[in-house]
Amino acid sequence: MAHEKQVIEEVSGWLTVFEDGSVDRTLTGPPEDKFMAEAVPPHDDFIDGVAVKDVVADENSGSRLRIYLPERNDNSVNKLPVILHFHGGGFCISQADWFMYYTVYTRLARVANAIIVSVFLPLAPEHRLPAACDAGFAALLWLRELSRQQGHEPWLNNYADFNRVFLIGDASGGNIVHQVAVRAGEENLSPLRLAGAIPIHTGFVRSYRSKSELEQEQTPFLTLDMVDKFLGLALPVGSNKDHPITCPMGEAAPAVEELKLPPYLYCVAEKDLMKDTEMEFYEAMEKGEKDIELFINNGVGHSFYLNKTAVEIDPVTASETEKFLEAVAEFISKH
Repeated sequence: MAHEKQVIEEVSGWLTVFEDGSVDRTLTGPPEDKFMAEAVPPHDDFIDGVAVKDVVADENSGSRLRIYLPERNDNSVNKLPVILHFHGGGFCISQADWFMYYTVYTRLARVANAIIVSVFLPLAPEHRLPAACDAGFAALLWLRELSRQQGHEPWLNNYADFNRVFLIGDASGGNIVHQVAVRAGEENLSPLRLAGAIPIHTGFVRSYRSKSELEQEQTPFLTLDMVDKFLGLALPVGSNKDHPITCPMGEAAPAVEELKLPPYLYCVAEKDLMKDTEMEFYEAMEKGEKDIELFINNGVGHSFYLNKTAVEIDPVTASETEKFLEAVAEFISKH
């Protein structure tokens, strides 16, 4: 009789961890939503004004990146800003080629007229933090190599303005944005310039529940169970949510005022479970006299813009998604 593997952790609908260390990420949520987690293949031809390709940045580590290139006017000689993207998923699930990211970031490439470089991040629990942050920073250093003509990637070498590189990240990817920005402040990136950072609906929390965690409505995209279990699987063994990656405004994190950071566009959703701790970080940045612009989407929750179904059928979600993308594009145009 075959021995059934023992389950040691389960995040309903998203992920199962077994005693032998193997992980099953087969999605078992609502069938009508599964298309959002399907991989979209790259395409060299321009579809809806954007071409997409996947590249290997480092042969040794096998690290991969997805590049979105907006179609250019043949007469244009101006190079395009670069947006380095870190996907969400609580550090444990999702991939850069998922449809939910494809549909949003092809749209942003068009709206902002920018090249987007999205990182395939290592996932926990196989790769606990800071692995995803290390991968994000390595991708920024790869862009620096290209800016120094020490590597070659045709789309970027031909069309990228390395003087205008931005970081953007959804949810836990927003945590990575901040960590990469902090490291970048201690690094000579020249001639690349980190022009701005855009953390979206960050997974900033504390070891105790905030008021918004207790009072805001939970959604299929974010429940308290997901927050607790994903972070339990992702944080270094022995750490809790007060770790600097998940609580950069806390006592264990470097003092914000001592950090060298680029300008931030900090995006918050009114109905996000983690709104209170997200706002706590914003207040710490303000107190530390950092250049931070707050953008709040009203009437919507965590990562609302990634829910393609809601964007299509709910006028509020559609309208707030448009406002959000326009705010990001405006921030990029100003910097």
